[in-house]
Amino acid sequence: MQPLPSPVPSSPPLAIEVRGLVKRFEDVVAIAGTDFEVPVGQCVGLLGPNGAGKTTTVEILEGLQHATSGEVRLLGLRWDKNAAELRERIGIALQETRFHDKLSVEETVRLFRSFYRRGLSVEEAIALVKLEEKRGAYVVKLSGGQRQRLALAVALAADPEILFLDEPTTGLDPQSRRALWDVIDGLKGKGRTVVLTTHYMEEAQVLCDQVIIMDHGRIVARGTPAQLIASIGGEQVIEFATTPSLPAEAFADVPTLVAARPRGDGHTLSVKELHRALPGVLSIVTARGANLVHLSTRQATLDDVFLAFTGRSLREDSSS
Repeated sequence: MQPLPSPVPSSPPLAIEVRGLVKRFEDVVAIAGTDFEVPVGQCVGLLGPNGAGKTTTVEILEGLQHATSGEVRLLGLRWDKNAAELRERIGIALQETRFHDKLSVEETVRLFRSFYRRGLSVEEAIALVKLEEKRGAYVVKLSGGQRQRLALAVALAADPEILFLDEPTTGLDPQSRRALWDVIDGLKGKGRTVVLTTHYMEEAQVLCDQVIIMDHGRIVARGTPAQLIASIGGEQVIEFATTPSLPAEAFADVPTLVAARPRGDGHTLSVKELHRALPGVLSIVTARGANLVHLSTRQATLDDVFLAFTGRSLREDSSS
């Protein structure tokens, strides 16, 4: 008897499908034909410089803008045919949300929960974001971190299958930021899909299963954080400055050098083998009669990936 063939593993179901997405504003092309998909239960980070098209992409996914052409499906549904159902199945938390100051946390969540036919109980939504001790507090009395958690509770009121988070931790102290990370991790554990925009590379590296980097309306890189870091070739980074300042070409022959770029008054080198590259840098500095002002080494990060693909750092761009 012939053995039965092994079953072919099925692909995970898709929460989001984007095909040939184009968006024009008169003569300006905001999105120039993008394609990507997000499996159910993943967190995807959408990153890009100002004007890259990421905000427009997210607004089309959220149903707030219409595409010029292309196709977008959420949970197999389309905004032009299934808008009412989609609004019941997604949640949106903005970078800053204004609530009525004289409503309590519980009253605010109860108000927004009343907009949906089904979802979490008020108690469940408040517990998810760890605001139980503040349930009777007025909004005006909440800290910035507590207000962000309240915005997340409101976005979770319908128990959405896809949650959109726009810069959810901007302006928060490290403790409040970590608390929100725990909430987002918990949602992934429940099989929810999260779409995240952020200017914190550490945040994307910790939370995202997949990162998409956009520039000039196109996707320039995508993959897991580890895949993207590996794609730029250098696993280690050397940052240094000298006096007098030396030209970049002076370091072209550093062993295992992958890329070099100026950074402030110094240089940033991406290298494959730190133990070979670092002596090479020191030798060149000595041979040129210069002195080191500072020198540090570190592992490559998503910020290095962003810089490699867009020519600038994400935090630097966000403050411009």
